[in-house]
Amino acid sequence: MNNGVNFNESWLTEENFNLPAIKKRAGELGKRRSVKKSYQAAWLFRAVTCIDLTTLSGDDTRSNVQRLCHKAVRPVRDDIVRYFGMQTKGIKVGAVCVYPNRVAECKEILKSLNADTSIKIASVATGFPAGQTPLSCRLEEIRRAVADGATEIDIVINRTYALNGEWEKVFEEVKEMKIACGNAHMKTILATGELGSMTNIYKASMTCMMAGADFIKTSTGKESVNAILPVALVMVRAIRHYYQKTGIKVGFKPAGGIRTAKDSLTWLSLMKEELGDEWVNNEMFRLGASSLLGDIERQLFHCAYGRYAAAHELALA
Repeated sequence: MNNGVNFNESWLTEENFNLPAIKKRAGELGKRRSVKKSYQAAWLFRAVTCIDLTTLSGDDTRSNVQRLCHKAVRPVRDDIVRYFGMQTKGIKVGAVCVYPNRVAECKEILKSLNADTSIKIASVATGFPAGQTPLSCRLEEIRRAVADGATEIDIVINRTYALNGEWEKVFEEVKEMKIACGNAHMKTILATGELGSMTNIYKASMTCMMAGADFIKTSTGKESVNAILPVALVMVRAIRHYYQKTGIKVGFKPAGGIRTAKDSLTWLSLMKEELGDEWVNNEMFRLGASSLLGDIERQLFHCAYGRYAAAHELALA
């Protein structure tokens, strides 16, 4: 857990960004050939364990949450798991992510499935996705979600402060949110598509880590631009710089627009190459997605049986 450090404005101005170089590096990652055969299956199973299986719709009901929890516990068909000899590996998603008012029933359902301790319950709080509610309301929303059983809280930062360059105010708000989270891990959503520049993205990343963010997250999934590789490079290098300065490891979560198995392999490659093997696990890396799991299971089916599954052969994610 990241307990944070005192705000240090000089940390925000130590880096300069060469946008063409960032885009070139991102393009290299995006065009790289995927790992193949048994190696691909192993990486895909790792990706499954890093998914925050998410439902954040206005029409969410208990039945939606129940289906989500069942899929979280058994994300891949049993015969596919047996084919690859993964029965003893505990293949489950990293977390289920829901709105605060669905947390209590999510906890109840996971407990009935004997998975309430092995799968994290994440909740988007603090006036998600805009964050345009009074701070007192945002803090109370965090406390209520934690009291109902959330073990991770995905907060959103105040983009107005960020765009105005009021980084110490961002720091103070995020620090108060960290206190409200108690023992729950705090994942801080930067909403990078609304921050305007790579410089702001770096400053927001570093500010939130100084304030105690356990993860930094690209997007709410509701912006026009969500998780993209150039932005991710700036964020993971901020994580590296923070680790070099403090010895504290902070996790990373891209969210929004990650839909295919190939996408998941690209993101895992990014983590391995930029931060190392210690970040390629669900303690340090998550994929925020609602439809990604379906394509990963489809690719694993193909690896096992040499053909793609028909729609009725795979459960809905």
